[in-house]
Amino acid sequence: MARFPEGFLWGGATAANQCEGGWQADGKGDSTSDHLTGGTVDTPRRYTHDIEEGTYYPSHEAIDMYGHYLEDIDLFAEMGFKTYRLSINWTRIFPHGDETEPNQAGLAYYKRLFEHMKEKGIEPLVTISHYEMPFYLCDNYGGWTDRRVIDFYVRYATTLFTEYKGLVKYWLTFNEINCGMMAFGDYMSLGILPKQDGPTMFHNPNETAEDRTKRFCALHHQFLASAKAVKIAHEIDPENKVGCMIAGNLAYGYTCNPDDQIAAQQVMQQGNYYCGDVQVRGEYAPFAKRMWKEAGVELDWGPGDAETLKEGTVDFYSFSYYMSSCVSTDPEATKTAGNVFSGVKNPYLEASDWGWQIDPKGLRWYLNDVYNRYRVPLMIVENGLGAVDERAEDGKFHDTYRIDYLRKHIEQMALAIEDGVDLMGYTPWGCIDLVSASTGEMKKRYGFIYVDKDNDGNGDLHREKKDSFDWYKKVIATNGEDLA
Repeated sequence: MARFPEGFLWGGATAANQCEGGWQADGKGDSTSDHLTGGTVDTPRRYTHDIEEGTYYPSHEAIDMYGHYLEDIDLFAEMGFKTYRLSINWTRIFPHGDETEPNQAGLAYYKRLFEHMKEKGIEPLVTISHYEMPFYLCDNYGGWTDRRVIDFYVRYATTLFTEYKGLVKYWLTFNEINCGMMAFGDYMSLGILPKQDGPTMFHNPNETAEDRTKRFCALHHQFLASAKAVKIAHEIDPENKVGCMIAGNLAYGYTCNPDDQIAAQQVMQQGNYYCGDVQVRGEYAPFAKRMWKEAGVELDWGPGDAETLKEGTVDFYSFSYYMSSCVSTDPEATKTAGNVFSGVKNPYLEASDWGWQIDPKGLRWYLNDVYNRYRVPLMIVENGLGAVDERAEDGKFHDTYRIDYLRKHIEQMALAIEDGVDLMGYTPWGCIDLVSASTGEMKKRYGFIYVDKDNDGNGDLHREKKDSFDWYKKVIATNGEDLA
């Protein structure tokens, strides 16, 4: 029996704000991502309310997929992609976000892109909002803290469902929606502007109960927007399948001390189930009330909110998975770096160049845990190894470390399927090199395809295949049977 089901959706994933560029092309408005400067693992990105002349903003050009999409889709097709996860830039469709009529040039661009994908046999998997939203809505409405933004999003989503009916049937409403639970997500996910320019967007050391209430209310508004969009998607086209997207947060108790185990349980609840329960089950989990109380959060419940959430549950659960973490109640335990979550270093695991601990077996654990909780199809829509890719003496990129990382995770996916998990697809992150969302750098590369650009924006943007390109092509061609 085959390890992966027939029709398994092999592919890759990117986000518009990290690869598209063309930040003012054809009527596009400012996105939140357009106001973030470049950075590195050691130098944080800065938020600037006004665009500074002479300052490097990576999203403005990114890897210029806006101008290279035909070439890039052709490369994905050569690898054999069954699906390609991409996002739509909200401001390409509604430049300010509150317009009543969409920008036709933006709609036409994505239609050309989707039509080319269809010609190449690639099914689009579209994230409606991926760490970007109209900056105008943040500046004039307070981002997702304002309930009016729900209607703006619904108008935007309805436009997409209508315009691309027959071209797109797989949708994700928000990228890593659970990041809106943390201070990290205030700007990136919820569009809550920092009080001042600077690198403060990733943390708020002086956070108050009022700040937390603002964040959780904004997240509640996203839940409502997502639920309304799901319902409308099904009404416009019964073939539409709409998923949630969670930043997978796997936490182990560091020791068998019951305190560590309870702490790990709470991390799993808050990091995964808080958002997962609302979007899959249509209601908040029982633990949410205690969480709100302890955080001093007063949720903004409106008339009909409970019914809206219940009527707009998703068809499948998608998630990103890069690493696991350990949780300890010992304040002396050593911390480790992570994509969104941090924890205690696990002595049994190796780490990437950026300190992310590599845990393929944890993926099997997470797949089983989530599937047995929700019993809806799952999809891994981000996974991969960010690394420094050096050109070898023969002029090529021999990224054997990336192949090894992906092979081990795919092996665990196969075991999870054998465990009974309904896994519908796999789209490794950054299938083509792109800008890092957290650090704004190009040096941290994920792709099967190299893009000639450095951290300062220098390079001619030409594309090259790495060794992992042909390896993944073989994996897809054999439906995951040949991982050698």
